Amino acid sequence: MFFDDHRKHGLRHNPFKALVAPRPIAWVSSVSADGVANLAPFSYFNACADRPPTVMFAPNNPRPNGDGKDTLRNIEQTNEFVVNLAGYDLREPMNLTSAHVDPSIDEFKLAGLTPAPSVHVKAPRVEEAPVSLECRFLTRLRLPSDHPAIENNVVIGQVVGTHIAEHIIRDGMIDMAAYRPVARLGYMDYTSVETVFEMLRPD
Repeated sequence: MFFDDHRKHGLRHNPFKALVAPRPIAWVSSVSADGVANLAPFSYFNACADRPPTVMFAPNNPRPNGDGKDTLRNIEQTNEFVVNLAGYDLREPMNLTSAHVDPSIDEFKLAGLTPAPSVHVKAPRVEEAPVSLECRFLTRLRLPSDHPAIENNVVIGQVVGTHIAEHIIRDGMIDMAAYRPVARLGYMDYTSVETVFEMLRPD
């Protein structure tokens, strides 16, 4: 099949997210100018450079009442955030933090998670997360949108501090079997890393 209009694909749901998969999930913690912690997952996420380490994620879609994402507003106010990465055992708390709640609600408390102090940024990290990346805000890119109620954005941050749980380190490397990072597929489907294979570059 072929289509060039994403609104006319003829399938039950637009397959785009299912095709670009799996996608790692940025579980972003931030804090408002008033000191209210926020935690939300974003599946449009990835690393985009390593010298210095740099990540990007896309906080798209306004809230149902027309306000922008709390995460984006917090980052632009404070110029910092933390990307936490969830292992399989944190899949349910992570999903809880995707709920649309009032900006005054602390998602750490909502999901029964522990906010831990960061070293270089004020935003707390998720203590239970196997990996947390402290980030300084670099820039925000506004992308085209074909829906009047949706604003598309990309946030880019430089990693200034990295926390790794000792139990996922083995022989000086990350043990993916212990880490089992959760990733997003299409629709309401998720996966986690279970199979790893090595391929060396021909040069």
